[in-house]
Amino acid sequence: MRFVYILLIVLFTAIVALFKFQNLDTVTVSLFSSSITLPVSILVILIYVLGMFTGGSLLAFLRTSYRHATQKHK
Repeated sequence: MRFVYILLIVLFTAIVALFKFQNLDTVTVSLFSSSITLPVSILVILIYVLGMFTGGSLLAFLRTSYRHATQKHK
């Protein structure tokens, strides 16, 4: 079973590396008066990580809010 996990990690790493090397075109992202130019692959990875962070934070906030809203106050 350990070899299956190692194989999955190697396969995932290979797919990410392939994605990185096939998306070397640069793109410029602008917000208000600032802009940044970076490769498409880096932008996609950053957006994914940001989505994981904000999605997890939002879910935790909603759970806490719901828990506090449904508790009976003395």
